[in-house]
Amino acid sequence: MFSFLLEGEATGGGWEMLIIIAVMFVALYFLMIRPQKKREQETNAMRNNLEVGDEITTIGGIIGEIVSIKENTITIETSKQGTKIRLLKSAVATVDLSAAEKRAPQPTETEQEATQTAPKGKKK
Repeated sequence: MFSFLLEGEATGGGWEMLIIIAVMFVALYFLMIRPQKKREQETNAMRNNLEVGDEITTIGGIIGEIVSIKENTITIETSKQGTKIRLLKSAVATVDLSAAEKRAPQPTETEQEATQTAPKGKKK
């Protein structure tokens, strides 16, 4: 298979070298290029699904809540005093807490204990 490494042989070495290079490119694609494209698609989907009320972190480390969304920009409020910053959507690194999670009522400790300790009835 690696006859091109032997100095005396000149037959078949060209094809074997092309096959090895092709295998290396295929491995490179599956190990590096494909996962990177998948991450980019997930990031773009996250940025396209931003909603007012989402708590985000920017690539610069600024944490804030989205107060308005335009085509390519968002405005976030970073403090209780009402400090607002206008950013490009591409500056959003993560969505920490979505507006839907904020609106959903969280069960209290007594409700959680009640559901965990309630006896399970027999079904007929």
